[in-house]
Amino acid sequence: QVQLVESGGGLVQAGGSLRLSCAASGRTFSRYAMGWFRQAPGKEREFVATISSSGGSALYADSVKGRFTISRDNAKNTVYLQMNSLKVEDTAVYYCAARPFGGASPLSSDYTYWGQGTQVTVSS
Repeated sequence: QVQLVESGGGLVQAGGSLRLSCAASGRTFSRYAMGWFRQAPGKEREFVATISSSGGSALYADSVKGRFTISRDNAKNTVYLQMNSLKVEDTAVYYCAARPFGGASPLSSDYTYWGQGTQVTVSS
């Protein structure tokens, strides 16, 4: 069992930056691919970014490519999402997820463990 706790959300003006963190429990974090997803009001959850267990590869949604960076620190059992040049349309609840088996994936169905989410609100 893995518990994931997100933090770092908040209110920011358009053009600003935030860094989300996701702390994982357990001793097998370094084996898991990790992902960030988001869900805006009235919309389905969507893929944001994913990173392999080693951190050697990452994928991004086209909507965030060049603005967001996913990274991880396996020694700290933590994955990060650095969000720059934020837009109003980035407003959503952001979730981190862990995939025990397999590599980085943009499919939410590939992930077994999910955090509770952290709210990101970007104002104009």
